[in-house]
Amino acid sequence: MARLALSSAPRSVFWVLGVLGVLTVVGLIRTFWNSGPAADGGSQPPLVSVREVRPTELTDTVTFTGAIAARDEAAISAEGEGGRVAALFVDVGDRVSRGQVLAKLDNSLTAPQVASLEASLEESKANAAVAEAEYRRAQAVATIGALSQQEIERRGAAAVAAAAKVKVVSSQLAEARARLGRTEVRAPFDGIVLTRSAEVGQLGSPGAGPLFRIGRRGSIEMRGNVAERDLPRLKIGQAARVRVTGVDQAFQGQVRLIGAVIEPTTRLGSVRIELREHRDLRPGAFARGEVETGRGSRPVIPQTAVMSDGKGNYVYLVGAGDQVERREVRIAGSRIEGLVVEAGLTGGERLITTAGPYLRVGEKVRIVK
Repeated sequence: MARLALSSAPRSVFWVLGVLGVLTVVGLIRTFWNSGPAADGGSQPPLVSVREVRPTELTDTVTFTGAIAARDEAAISAEGEGGRVAALFVDVGDRVSRGQVLAKLDNSLTAPQVASLEASLEESKANAAVAEAEYRRAQAVATIGALSQQEIERRGAAAVAAAAKVKVVSSQLAEARARLGRTEVRAPFDGIVLTRSAEVGQLGSPGAGPLFRIGRRGSIEMRGNVAERDLPRLKIGQAARVRVTGVDQAFQGQVRLIGAVIEPTTRLGSVRIELREHRDLRPGAFARGEVETGRGSRPVIPQTAVMSDGKGNYVYLVGAGDQVERREVRIAGSRIEGLVVEAGLTGGERLITTAGPYLRVGEKVRIVK
C-alpha cells in the first residue's frame, strides 16, 4: 500500500527534495571551510609599513631665538640736585653726537648764582689788584722810613688776603657753573636714542628713573637663548645668520659671547651675536638665529615612528623572523623631512613607520609591499 502511494507521487516533489539536499550539503561544506584556521582573522599577523633606515648628509645647526639689542647702551638720568625738565631736544630714534644736549632742566636758581659769583670774582680781583699795588708802594718807600714796618706788614697781609679771596670766589664760581652744567642732560657718546621717558615739566632727579637710554652707534647685537644641550656646540667666532620678523634679508654675524651660566628654571643659556648696523635691525625686534656647527651623516626618520615612555624615546624595528624589536633612540633635532637621530640607529634597519602603538615586542608582523 505504501509502495503504491510513493509511486503515485508527482515527479516535481522528487526534484524539490533533491535540490534541498544539494543546498544542504553545500551549506555544510561552506560552514566547515569558513570555520577553518584561514578564516580566523585574529591569527593573521598585523600589517605594518616599513622603511629602511639610511643615513643622510646633514648640516649640524644650532637654532635659537631672542631679540635685537644695542651692544653698549647707557641710561641717562639727571645729575646733582636735579630739577624739572624745561626743554627737550631729541626723540626716540634720533642719532646724537657725544656732548649733544638732550634735555635742559630748570636753571632759574642756578643761573643767578653763577652771575652773582662772576660779579664777586671781578670785585675780588679788583680788590686784590689794589691791595697788591699798595703793598708794592709800601715796599718802595720802606728804605726812607716813610712808613712804619707795621704798616708795611699790614699791607702785605691785606694783599695776601685779597689774593686768597679771589681763589675762594673762583672755586665757588666753578662749583656753581658745574651745577648749572648739570641742568643740561648731554649724550655720553655717539649713538641713537633708544627710549625717552622724559617729558616737559617732569621732575628729574638722580633717584628717579632714567630720562633717556642711548645705544652706542655702530654697535648692535642679537641676544639669544640656547638650549642647554646645544650650548657646548657653540664657539666664539663662529659664523651666524640672523633673521628678523618682517624682514626677508638674513643678516650675517658671528658669535661674540657665550653665557657662563644656565638658567635653572628654563635650562637655557645665553649667546650674543655681533651684527653690523642696519636700519632694519631695531633694538627690541624679535629675531631667530642659527649657527652652523659642522656637517655629518645621520638618519632622518618620520616623526610617526618615534614613541616615548618613562625610559625615553624609542622606535620599533622588524627584526629576524619578522618579529617586532624595540630600539632606544636619542633625537638630536627636527627638520622638515623628520627627526634627526643622534644615537640608536646606524642604517640598514627596517623601521616601522606606522601602527607602532598597537604592536608588542616579539610579535610577528606582515610588511606592506
